[in-house]
Amino acid sequence: MAELPDFQKKQFAFAAHIRDPEHVAAPEGVEDRRMAIYRELFFNNLRNLLSNMFPVLKKLHSKEKWDSLIRQFMQRHRAETPYFLKLPLEFLEFLQNEYTLQDDDFAFLIELAHYEYIELAVSISEDENDLTGVDPDGDLLANAPVKSVLAWAFAYHFPVHRISKDYMPDEPAERPVFLAVYRRSNDKVGFLELNPVTARLLELVGENDNRASGEALLRSLASEIAYPDVDALLQHGAAALEEMRQLEILTGTRLPL
Repeated sequence: MAELPDFQKKQFAFAAHIRDPEHVAAPEGVEDRRMAIYRELFFNNLRNLLSNMFPVLKKLHSKEKWDSLIRQFMQRHRAETPYFLKLPLEFLEFLQNEYTLQDDDFAFLIELAHYEYIELAVSISEDENDLTGVDPDGDLLANAPVKSVLAWAFAYHFPVHRISKDYMPDEPAERPVFLAVYRRSNDKVGFLELNPVTARLLELVGENDNRASGEALLRSLASEIAYPDVDALLQHGAAALEEMRQLEILTGTRLPL
C-alpha cells in the first residue's frame, strides 16, 4: 500500500488532535494559538448541535458531564455521514454500542436519547403517505384502517415522554411504556401513550396487507389476548382507532379486499 502524501498525513494528524487534544499531540509546525481556534470551533459546534437536538438530555446533565459525553463521542465514534441532521443518529449509536454506562449516568440515558432522536427523525422524515384510494372519513370498523407512515410506535422501559428536571426515575416502570410518535399534516410532531392492547392494535393495522376491516382486526386481537368481552373490545377499539385518526396516526380507511 502506497504511503500517504504529506498533506494527508497532516490532515489525519490535525483531525486526531481535534478529536482528542488531551492525548494526541498537535501537528508539528502549527502555532498552538491557531490550533486552539480549531479545537474550540469543532467542539463547540458539535456540542451546540447535539444540545439543540437532545434538549432534555442536555438540560438534565451538568455542563461537565455533557461536555464529557460530547468529547467521548468525538474520540471514539467514527461517523458514517457528514450531514448535520444525521449526526443525532450517530450520537445515539455511540451511546447504544460504544459507550459504557457509568455509575453517575441516568438509568434512562439511552432510552431518552432514543426518544429524542425519534422526535427529530419523524420531524424531518421525507416519507409521504400514499393517499390514493384512502377515505379520510371512512368507517374504521367496516373498512380497513390505514396507518400513517409518519407514525412510529416504540416500547420503552422508562416513561421517557415525562422525564424532566422534576421527574428522573431511577427504576424502570412496572410495565412497558408504549408510545406512538407522529407528525401531522401541519408538520407538528406529537406523541400518544398507548396501552398494551392499543399498541398491539396499531401494530396489526400497520401489518394489515390483506386489508382486513377494523372489526376483523379487533376480533382477531380479542382472540389473540383471550379478551373475555369481545363486544366491549370492539367498542373501546373503535374509540381508540378514532382517536388515532383525529391525531393523524391513521390517515383514514381503504375498502377491504
